[in-house]
Amino acid sequence: MTDNQESAAGAREDDEVAQIDPEALHTALREERARIGRFNLAIVGGTGVGKSSLVNAVFGEGLAPTGVGLPVTRGVQYYTNADASLGIWDFEGFEIGKVPGDLVRENLQVIEDGPREKHISAVWYCVTSSADRLTQPDIDQITAFAAGGLPVIVVLTKTIRARDFPGGKWKPSAQVEAFAEWIASPFDHQGEAIELPIAGIALTAAVDQGKHGGPAHGLGELLDMTLALAPDEAQEALVVAQRLSLPLKRALARKAIVAAGTASAAAAATPIPVADAVALAPIQLGMMGRIAAVYQLDLKVMMSAQAIAQLAVQVVGRALARSLIKLIPAVGTVINATVASALTTATGEGWLRLCEAVYSGKVALDQVEKVWKDFAPTAVEVINAVLKARVKGGK
Repeated sequence: MTDNQESAAGAREDDEVAQIDPEALHTALREERARIGRFNLAIVGGTGVGKSSLVNAVFGEGLAPTGVGLPVTRGVQYYTNADASLGIWDFEGFEIGKVPGDLVRENLQVIEDGPREKHISAVWYCVTSSADRLTQPDIDQITAFAAGGLPVIVVLTKTIRARDFPGGKWKPSAQVEAFAEWIASPFDHQGEAIELPIAGIALTAAVDQGKHGGPAHGLGELLDMTLALAPDEAQEALVVAQRLSLPLKRALARKAIVAAGTASAAAAATPIPVADAVALAPIQLGMMGRIAAVYQLDLKVMMSAQAIAQLAVQVVGRALARSLIKLIPAVGTVINATVASALTTATGEGWLRLCEAVYSGKVALDQVEKVWKDFAPTAVEVINAVLKARVKGGK
């Protein structure tokens, strides 16, 4: 490339940057966070049962007390994480001389009368697995939560497992299995059935138990159970707040990609010239903001406004560059609905990979501006997306 050609290319890129307002990305991120809302979990159990380890294992560390307790009892505190996608109501214990079930009902009423963003979606009732029965106060509290319309999962914590032989499968001890069976079908000392309105039982260990107890376990099952039992409107918030499953986050992020692909196709229903492809940028930037919200990323911390605009040109613009368009058969000099959707889809997948790399710690925040080009869609990815769209459309 000659000096004049390089100068012209630089001028075109500067012009593209000037046409792109990165605020569309930040606005989409804020709106997506607001739409998804917060997942609120009530976690119940006495000191030493392992509630903090359990919450840290599923949601990560960094919960901070809000300074707001409930007026009914000092034993209930509310915590949120950094981006406020998670709220934890910690029922630590109750005052001596007061009926536990009654206190649960009173506290639930206070929470229900409070702001909707703090309403509980599910309850983890934590009991050390070394116990062999639930006490009457345990049963009364569980009954009160269930009567409030909340799904209660009994979580057996610190579950020790063993192997029948070296290298064999880890399994809970006979005592723990018997306890879990009793919880599923409880009875009193006279053999009479006890009504226990629970939605599920989870056997867990939040930390490695060592060579005589086995690795951490049961957390994925607990998350899946909670997700299945949570109200529909709270499920996406749980997916965002949890840190155990990247596939869950990926599936949610891809909803934004599909929606943006559809919007891009509509925008190019009347084919647009390649030179005007920057018109798709607001759709793609909005998609990028929504994906960032799923991965709990603060883009203003990650990158400057200028860098985000340049990223849009490279991730979006590079996918739309004439050199790529020319490689797609029968496109010519315009972008039709199929191509626009494919370009947006490829862009979204590239941005998803970058967000996931940052989220998982594979790319440091101070390295984002240096490495983002590695995540831009390639010609092969764009062509494959076009071909897939044509096959799906029967063309």
